[in-house]
Amino acid sequence: MNKQELVMMEFRDLFNKMVWLNKNKLEDSLKGHKPSEVHCIEYIERNVDPNVTKLAQSLYMTKGAISKLTKRLMEKGLIECYQKPDNKKEVYFRLTEQGKEIYNIHEDLHREFQERDKDIFGQVTEEQFESMLSFMKKYSHHLDAEIKKQGLEIN
Repeated sequence: MNKQELVMMEFRDLFNKMVWLNKNKLEDSLKGHKPSEVHCIEYIERNVDPNVTKLAQSLYMTKGAISKLTKRLMEKGLIECYQKPDNKKEVYFRLTEQGKEIYNIHEDLHREFQERDKDIFGQVTEEQFESMLSFMKKYSHHLDAEIKKQGLEIN
């Protein structure tokens, strides 16, 4: 196995372990909410004037899938849509109080997971962090270019 294969295998293994380890706690705390719903809620809370296009690009989903997802979140009373007075064409989303509760539960869980893992991250030097972040950024840009090259951009 070459180094590239080894790195990819380790990334997958690491990601799968995190998902497996966090799964029960996330499911118990966020009962009745799918991961895609929670990630959509997270994006809406953290970004200015989120709309279908921005959500689709950020969550790597089609606009049609985002429309269904946001409709479901509105039916659950977690988000609402709004328009700006100067632009009646574009529809944006914001969290309701109930949506903010889900967001806060999710954030609390992330802090709990970070606390659990702080010992290992405390051993990482600034240089190591910079190296890892640099690689991830380069790889992400490479994948963005491949997505564009293959015509897989969100429409």
